[in-house]
Amino acid sequence: MSRISRHMLDAASAALGLPDDAADAVVFGGVGDLPSCFATTDLAAASVAAAALAVRQLIVAQGGAGAEVRVDRRLASLWFGWSLHPVGWERPPLWDAVAGDYACADGWIRLHTNARHHRDAALAVLGCAAEREAVTRAVAAWRGEDLEAAVVGQGGCAAMMRSMAQWREHPQGRAVAAEPLIAISAAAAAAPAAAAAAAAAADSRPASAPAAPVLAAFAAGAHVGRGWPGTPSRPLAGLKVLDLTRVLAGPVATRFLAGYGADVLRIDPPGWTEPGVIPEVTLGKRCARLDLTLPVDRAIFEGLLADADILVHGYRADALERLGFGEQTRRQLNPGLIDVALDAYGWSGPWAGRRGFDSLVQMSSGIARHGMLAQGTGKPVPLPVQALDHATGYLIAAAVVRGLLHRLDGQDGMQARLSLARVAELLVASSAEPAASASLAAAVGLPPIAPGGEADLSPQLEQTEWGPARRYWPPAEIDGAPMRWERPASSLGSAAPSWGTE
Repeated sequence: MSRISRHMLDAASAALGLPDDAADAVVFGGVGDLPSCFATTDLAAASVAAAALAVRQLIVAQGGAGAEVRVDRRLASLWFGWSLHPVGWERPPLWDAVAGDYACADGWIRLHTNARHHRDAALAVLGCAAEREAVTRAVAAWRGEDLEAAVVGQGGCAAMMRSMAQWREHPQGRAVAAEPLIAISAAAAAAPAAAAAAAAAADSRPASAPAAPVLAAFAAGAHVGRGWPGTPSRPLAGLKVLDLTRVLAGPVATRFLAGYGADVLRIDPPGWTEPGVIPEVTLGKRCARLDLTLPVDRAIFEGLLADADILVHGYRADALERLGFGEQTRRQLNPGLIDVALDAYGWSGPWAGRRGFDSLVQMSSGIARHGMLAQGTGKPVPLPVQALDHATGYLIAAAVVRGLLHRLDGQDGMQARLSLARVAELLVASSAEPAASASLAAAVGLPPIAPGGEADLSPQLEQTEWGPARRYWPPAEIDGAPMRWERPASSLGSAAPSWGTE
């Protein structure tokens, strides 16, 4: 199935503006595919490859050799589930007791209630107690589209199950299909020609050969914009990444960046928690809290933003604007900022800015219904992992590194925009008529992926706040630049809101 992985990687590479032959540096290995009627393992492998390939291009720009990028499809698939394996303790539950799929009067709907205010919104509309049986009875009396509109209108999160055909004809489905996979701002639209040319040249030169002039200038810190002390072995070392993201795509992106040395500082408001995923996604980061409604905390945040190299944010489009940190303010504070944002349902169309999560986008876009039909069940069948979240996360990381290449080309500042729905479009379009079988891999005679085991786990113990744990080996390898993390996973609010301190 690596043909599909290659197709998806080519799409990502083109969206990033990398050289046409850049993807030739990627080699896929590993055995097995996740059980899905969609090319889920291919999406995992391709998105991990896109992020690692971007890092490889940056390494070349730092004077390193054009090393091969090896991506293990099996490990990529496993990382799309849970990379963390507790030793002597258990992960907190992922889902709230009310969250899930419910039969309504004319089909199915999913309620996402992990956040308390989202649960309160759904229960206010349904007029029932926070008990699954009560919610089941209440939902059964509603038409799916009506309940979806009512919950969303109340400030909650819900998605009725649609078919892929219905989504293609829906105004939001049409809008998403017309959006680029990675939307790079007009000011940054030109490919980083000098860095790209140097990367291509590096494939044919020895590692000890001198870099091109623009790369030598980078090594000396003479390029336009701020330098950083990255090296070919630790290419993102010293970069300041301000992380304003929550479950799950954004935290996956910044975890990847931390793996290559970035200083990632995650900021959350007081009281926010997402216990089911924090041990998984805070690897390599420091996590602080700020209340942006308080003048003292706003002043701290302004200082952090002004000093940041990179901002990754996943708030709804108008949220930062309402807090007084809209796009224009961010540019005034930091003209050279690499600003990368994600949302659920795309950046245009009637649902632009709608609250959403991976499981909801799967319901809206027809993925869950397609799985139901392929398996012959009477209820929604989602992907075996939250693949839209994870894949979008790795593409966000790739876009960040693309911004660094843009900086090396003598230009400051870049914006990129991605969405879960557009990644779903890539998955559906690349899976090619999967309806005939519950498993696309089985339909073409490929083995299913075996459960993760001892050989997949690094022997190193990670001393998290919750107890010791082990992680899977990284899913991508670049010779001379191992992906590794310098901090264990930690709880939200466990660090000071400042750069470069423990």
